Amino acid sequence: MHNAKPLPHYLVSRYNGWRATTFAENRAWYHRLAEDGQRPRAMVISCCDSRVHVTSIFGADTGEFFIHRNIANLVPPYSPDGLQHGTSAAVEYAVKALKVAHLIVMGHTKCGGVAGCHAMCSGHAPDLEDESSFVGRWMDILRPGYDRVNTLPEDEQVPALEREAVMVSLENLMGFPFVREAVESSQMTLHGLIHDIGDGTLFQYDGGEGKFVRV
Repeated sequence: MHNAKPLPHYLVSRYNGWRATTFAENRAWYHRLAEDGQRPRAMVISCCDSRVHVTSIFGADTGEFFIHRNIANLVPPYSPDGLQHGTSAAVEYAVKALKVAHLIVMGHTKCGGVAGCHAMCSGHAPDLEDESSFVGRWMDILRPGYDRVNTLPEDEQVPALEREAVMVSLENLMGFPFVREAVESSQMTLHGLIHDIGDGTLFQYDGGEGKFVRV
């Protein structure tokens, strides 16, 4: 038994417009994608935030990116415990089955998940500390990042934690044996990005400089 309802009219209208224009004008390409399967060059792990539009930022076509979105663009530690792990499953599929050449973790400014993590870790969000909170338990992944920024001036901590969301995820990715193998054999590269949603600026992590620099 379910309570699913028909789509809102505005979404149906937009769909019909897309199918009559974009799809109709590229029908052969969509048919090829359906018949030949996907061959994305990159996987992007980004936030669920509706203000983050990865394909628009990079002008990507259908079939170009394998995209996984979750709260605060986090990758959990490698944990083969037989339970259900959506993000880990997406990473495994991208690396082992699709053999993507690039794996990108893309954070952003004004992230609600990161702000919630900061509030929880600093003792100001008891609702997130409750064991029944899915968001709180997910944001536990970022606690090591909070530990690295909590000595900064208060107004710098949340922006720093947004960067840590990317860094913690990159660190955790290297704990996946198949990711490490692909990186160390130069079959795949890892990238960390921060998107400023207010001014459109994009920053990438530069390992040589040990900081995020403007693209």
